[in-house]
Amino acid sequence: MVYYCDSNFEPDCSIGYLAKRIHQLGLGALEPIFAEEGVTGPQWSALVAIHFGRGRTSAALAREMSHDKGAMTRLIDTIEQKGWIERTRDTNDRRIINLALTPEGQAVAMRTRDRVIAAWNAWLADWDHDEIERTVATLQKLRDQMLNVVDQTQSVDRGD
Repeated sequence: MVYYCDSNFEPDCSIGYLAKRIHQLGLGALEPIFAEEGVTGPQWSALVAIHFGRGRTSAALAREMSHDKGAMTRLIDTIEQKGWIERTRDTNDRRIINLALTPEGQAVAMRTRDRVIAAWNAWLADWDHDEIERTVATLQKLRDQMLNVVDQTQSVDRGD
């Protein structure tokens, strides 16, 4: 099925534009929360990714956050210096450095999470439960489809 064409592809109908704009608006609104907690948006995203097991290593965290490895190393250095994470060598493969939240990092992440939840609940206050669930399910479906296409493209590029 083809949906987009030159006659209907404009910002207010572009999923990419709308997702980007929502992301920008959200970050702008959440910035004061992050500042009050002494954390930046990327730092909080890293803490939450580690908390949910989506960034157990620097490489996994870089993939999760779409950061290059150099930027990720600097981000990890910063949050480690703040005492929010610790690095430990993997017991099975000493080449791997695992990331884990410290108790202070867990506290910062969860305090900030609670305030982010409150912000999202305020933004979604006029939505009914079914609308929210359908939107989340649709976004998850789109994400999964995009991941499948990327995986297939990378597989072809590697000659698999």
